[in-house]
Formats: sequence, structure tokens, C-alpha cells
Amino acid sequence: MRILITNDDGINAPGLKVLEAIARDVAGPEGEVWTVAPAFEQSGVAHKISYTHPMMIAELGPRRVAAEGSPADCVLAALHDVMPDRPDLVLSGVNRGNNAAENVLYSGTIGGAMEAALQGLPAIALSQFLGPQNAGLDDPFEAAAATGADVIRRLLERGEWDSRDYRVFYNVNFPPLPAAGVRGLAVTSQGWRTETVFGVEPHVSPSGRKFLWITGGPQNVPTAPGTDVAANLDGYVSVTPMRADLTAHDLVADLRARLA
Repeated sequence: MRILITNDDGINAPGLKVLEAIARDVAGPEGEVWTVAPAFEQSGVAHKISYTHPMMIAELGPRRVAAEGSPADCVLAALHDVMPDRPDLVLSGVNRGNNAAENVLYSGTIGGAMEAALQGLPAIALSQFLGPQNAGLDDPFEAAAATGADVIRRLLERGEWDSRDYRVFYNVNFPPLPAAGVRGLAVTSQGWRTETVFGVEPHVSPSGRKFLWITGGPQNVPTAPGTDVAANLDGYVSVTPMRADLTAHDLVADLRARLA
């Protein structure tokens, strides 16, 4: 199996090293693992592409390339320049912090997997939820490292991999626990943390100029039963099927009738 990996935390991020090990396990001894990842951190860039300026790429080693761009840029670079053959699977992560609930909308990790799906490839985004029980571990990615390969294999063997226009990809979040505390796997929908919104915090620099820092809300707010954050906080790896189609399909027929 030929696997492409990317992330949004940057090519030197510890989560990418975890994903490299997971990908090697899944690919097998005869497989290939290619890394094309951002040269610098690209957290929060969502599905951004560098449409108005070029990006420099640099080969750091065999099958290992850094790109001055977003995760989606990295997928495009890999598929259309770096790799001689298309991959069988694209993995994005392992992100430092959860990409569940509203975080999905901002996540560069999700953006990388989404671009792969739009390019017609099977894709999975992987993120490690952090909390009091794992943030201080020697390896806060312990749950992802211990269970990631098995989750991917189960998805490859039993998941739905359609070829529709907006083909499915999967969002996986590992719970904020040591590996021994993981209770299993739960298929979920995307949740909504009612008390978690982004904002800004103003600061004045020594030169008198005003700067704004983006601020987030609490991450440990449970979401509705059956959704991603609720499962993660209950000790489960969440697996959420996703598509890039943003249409509110439940409203189309009623709106058509109202506007006729």
C-alpha cells in the first residue's frame, strides 16, 4: 500500500512522527509512506489553498518533502508533482488537539483530508484530544499511537468508500486519555459545543501598536449524545463520516416550496 501523510502542525510536529509510525504499520513492509507536510505550522487554515501565490517545496529526505503552504496545498503538491504514482490512502494528522464539533470548520487537518477526497482518494483525518489525563504524559499522543493503526484498518475493511462527487472521508478523534483508558470506538456525528466560540483578545505592543490574538473557548464541554466530543469525553475514539458538500439538504424541499 502507498500512503501519503500530511498535517497542519508542521513537518517537525510530534504528531506527524506518530502518524508516520501508524502509516508504516498500515502500509506493511512492502508499502510506501510519503510525507508532504507544511514547512511551518498551518493550524486553523481550514481548506485554504495558496491560489494567488506560489509555494516553495524542499526535499528533506527520501519520500519526505516540506511545502510552504497549507495542508490542502501539500496534498495538491504530492499528487501533481512530488509522487510518481497516486497514493492508495491519504492520512492527515495526528493533530495536537481535537478536531471535533465546531473545530472541524477551522481545521487544516480536516482540510488536507477533504482535498484528498475531492481529488478522488480515500482519506482520513486524525486528531488527539488533549485533557488533564493525557496532556502531561511523556507521550500525550499515546492513545493515537496505540489504537490508530487498528482504527484505520477497520475503516479500510468495513467503511463506506463511495465515489460520489463529494466523496466521503473520515474524521477520527482519539480521547483525552492514556492508551489504557480507551474504551473502544464509536461512530458519531459532528457535535456542537454551545459554550465554545472563537473571539479576540487585544494587546498593545511596546511600540504602541494594537494587535489581536484569536482566543478559543473551553474544549471539555460535552456535546449531544451520539456526537464526537461526547464520545471522546466518555473515553471512545470517535469516527465521523464527512463530505465537503455544505448544502442543508433537510431544508431544500421546504425552501423550494416556500419560494415557488
